[in-house]
Amino acid sequence: MTQPFLIAKGETDYYLIPQMLNRHGLIAGATGTGKTVTLQTIAENLSANGIPVFMADVKGDLAGLSRAGGVSPKIEERIYLLGLAGFIYRDSPVVFWDVFGANGHPIRATVSDMGPILIGRLLNLNEIQVGVLTVIFKIADDNGLLLLDLKDLRSMLQFVGDNASEFTTSYGNISKASVGTIQRGLLELEAQGADKFFGEPMLNIYDMIRTDVDGRGIINVLAADQLILKPKAYSTMLLWLLSELFEQMPEAGDLEKPKFVFFFDEAHFLFEDASEALLDKIETVVRLIRSKGVGVYFITQNPTDVPYKVLAQLGNRVQHALRAFTPKDQKDIKSMAATFRANPKLNLEQVMIELAVGEALVSFLDEKGIPRVVDRGFVLPPHSHIGTITPDERAARIRSSAHFGRYEQGLDRESAYEIIKRRTEERAAQTDDMDIRVPRPSGSSGETREPRTPRESAGRRRAESPASDMFGRFARSAAHAMGSQIGRQIMRGVLGSILGGRK
Repeated sequence: MTQPFLIAKGETDYYLIPQMLNRHGLIAGATGTGKTVTLQTIAENLSANGIPVFMADVKGDLAGLSRAGGVSPKIEERIYLLGLAGFIYRDSPVVFWDVFGANGHPIRATVSDMGPILIGRLLNLNEIQVGVLTVIFKIADDNGLLLLDLKDLRSMLQFVGDNASEFTTSYGNISKASVGTIQRGLLELEAQGADKFFGEPMLNIYDMIRTDVDGRGIINVLAADQLILKPKAYSTMLLWLLSELFEQMPEAGDLEKPKFVFFFDEAHFLFEDASEALLDKIETVVRLIRSKGVGVYFITQNPTDVPYKVLAQLGNRVQHALRAFTPKDQKDIKSMAATFRANPKLNLEQVMIELAVGEALVSFLDEKGIPRVVDRGFVLPPHSHIGTITPDERAARIRSSAHFGRYEQGLDRESAYEIIKRRTEERAAQTDDMDIRVPRPSGSSGETREPRTPRESAGRRRAESPASDMFGRFARSAAHAMGSQIGRQIMRGVLGSILGGRK
């Protein structure tokens, strides 16, 4: 059985119990109070106990996990203060990832897999525009058209927009203005480099859920110093990863230790401007993903950034110092103090603003899942390096990774863009050929056409409509696409779904 591991020391020792790690948690505190070091210490302990971890590195500091720490006056002072006999410096097994592919293995998702809800959030679309995007996805799904990258989605938008009247009866009104807004949003995304995120090979989430040869859990570090400059893209990316975990991992029940722990840094970006519908789905994922053996930990400056429905599910908490510069700050501190299991020895509202750097209010779950009485203590220093690493060190880690070469080269196989382009060209060629071969009207060359009945003329117009002609031809490829391995990507789950089903 995995033993509890020590995280902080005060009047007593504060241990995280592995069986309770999938009950989720919160690390909060103002800038410069020690959240990053706390995150690093917890991640090291998880890894040492065979639990893989994911975290986003928004400042570059977490890269230091890959290098053994070195002697420093502050660390030595903390080691002495806490009486950590036998403390040794060591590194942890780290795999670097990067949406842009510059500082880690590329992370990609297909457009179909992300789905209209998350892409709508990424584009900051309103409810009506998300509805139009949902219809676009439904038309693509119904016709077996795979939306793998941004050019697939742009091509599909253009085709449906140009032939909107053809789809109104079956799918409802499709506003050309909304289609135009979505197209402009996609162009802006592409200009920001998002085209590198959409495509193949898509991330296999199980490549993150691994241990090394010594049985230590892999710490997956996402380079996010550039991604964080686009908060919506950052939060949507992490939300997609969380959704993938929820969708793909099987039910596991109560385990001796979690299969995976996911740290969501700068969590306030996730909840800012989120619709009620999206918040409900996030709450659902957080509530249910524990049964998959996954723990989710939010890191934020102020606990009030996290909605109360989500906050209520976060049992393991480390609260660093907060600032009380305004009446709102003071109100927030009072609210947060009330969420802890009270300690009669502490005035939590006062202590919360007095905590030193590296000191925190700690409340972890006990063996029965009950929050312990909150108390103050100093978080243990990490065994790895605190701070960033050199580009050469990062490059060496990337090259030595088991994933090197698997994701570096993008793929571009036949999908919606290629099919629509080919069918459009074929139809144009057929039209040109008909213009050459069709007899001229009576009087121009002496030749006459056979008259058509009204029903025959209407049937000809239907057969020649761009949408019916093209999608009639797509029917044959639809069955093949749905049956192939890539076919799973047109079925979306709880966060990307237009159908509400699982992949």
